[in-house]
Amino acid sequence: MKLLTKAIEKSMPALRSTDGTPKEKIKVRIKFFSIANDWKWYATEYDPEEQLFYGLVKGFEKEWGYFSLAELQSARHPIFKGCPAIERDAYFSPISVAELEEKLEKGEHV
Repeated sequence: MKLLTKAIEKSMPALRSTDGTPKEKIKVRIKFFSIANDWKWYATEYDPEEQLFYGLVKGFEKEWGYFSLAELQSARHPIFKGCPAIERDAYFSPISVAELEEKLEKGEHV
């Protein structure tokens, strides 16, 4: 499965375009996850030229920041050599940042 389709790419706001927007109005549009560990990436913005996302990364800690499509695509499973380690959640429906943070705080599946 492609991590980023043209349709999803077109739906993504540009980087920094939602600065100052209330959390209730910003949508998380894509969820990526690692099949090798429990890491997840929730993207809210994207720059197609730099292939750079902005969003919430839930790994050892939860933090907002930038992550690149190339890095996600190049990650390989540590045991099954050559197999991609990151996938896009095909069943993920866009939700607000406020709702995402609330669900993560409660330990609910997103």
